[in-house]
Amino acid sequence: MRPPAPLTGVVPPLCTPLTPDGRVDTRSLAALAARLAGAGASGLFVLGSSGEAAFLTDAQRRTVVETVVEAAGGRLPVLAGAIDMTTPRVLEQARQARSLGADAVVATAPFYTRTHPAEIAGHFRRVRDGAGLPLFAYDIPMAVHTKLPLDTVLTLARDGVLAGLKDSSGEDGALRRLLVRVRAQAPDFSVLTGSELTVDGALLAGAHGVVPGLGNVDPHGYVRLYEHATAGRWREAAAEQDRLAALFSLTDAGDAAVMGRNSSALGAFKAALHLLGVIDCPATAPPQLPLDEAAVGTVRRCLEEAGLL
Repeated sequence: MRPPAPLTGVVPPLCTPLTPDGRVDTRSLAALAARLAGAGASGLFVLGSSGEAAFLTDAQRRTVVETVVEAAGGRLPVLAGAIDMTTPRVLEQARQARSLGADAVVATAPFYTRTHPAEIAGHFRRVRDGAGLPLFAYDIPMAVHTKLPLDTVLTLARDGVLAGLKDSSGEDGALRRLLVRVRAQAPDFSVLTGSELTVDGALLAGAHGVVPGLGNVDPHGYVRLYEHATAGRWREAAAEQDRLAALFSLTDAGDAAVMGRNSSALGAFKAALHLLGVIDCPATAPPQLPLDEAAVGTVRRCLEEAGLL
């Protein structure tokens, strides 16, 4: 099903479960998709940062989209990341996603090469025309080293090139300014925050929903938070946000002296899903390092304190 305009609610960015030998674990991935759908997700986003898209081969990416589209069964939209360096490569990913039944595509600005805002706009226009699906921009300057310009996003929204934006910039002021102008200029454009820790504030400012990596672990918590916020129960929303912020500390479980932040966070999400019995193996894709026994113990304590175990 095509995503509504604007897309609202909780759209978890699915982790990609792997087998011990590095293959996509389709059984666990389908189980994860079913769990998120059952918790009340409004859509499923595959092949984003939480899905380790940058670490997967094209064949693995294909398997991920096929598996989740089948698991969703047309009951909710599947947004597929087409994350790659340049327009031709993104177009290949986007066209593959369409052929596999994805309902929308998510793409960043080009990266590795330096690009001008006019080139970024041309990139999104070509991807939208070539993919033939609704296109969501993914603003993640930490990874692509380009912050999407406000005026570029608004122009593409008004022109119908972009259906929405996933904001993972971490710049709350820029997000607020975007939301003010979207209300006036592009009311069907969807703005989704990618920050797990400030969802209540983003929704109060007018964001349409959230794409929380931690939503893999506690989707019901994010659905409750969204429902409280949209009903105007801001005290309850803040309390749920506080609980989720405490749970987010599991991403610090890894030893920073021997592994990167990405290994710690994604390793913690997968360790949590393994402890919860959702996925069969907590492995992450190389060269990321696995959590050690002590770190997994920390993840377990976080789940217990959050009332999930």
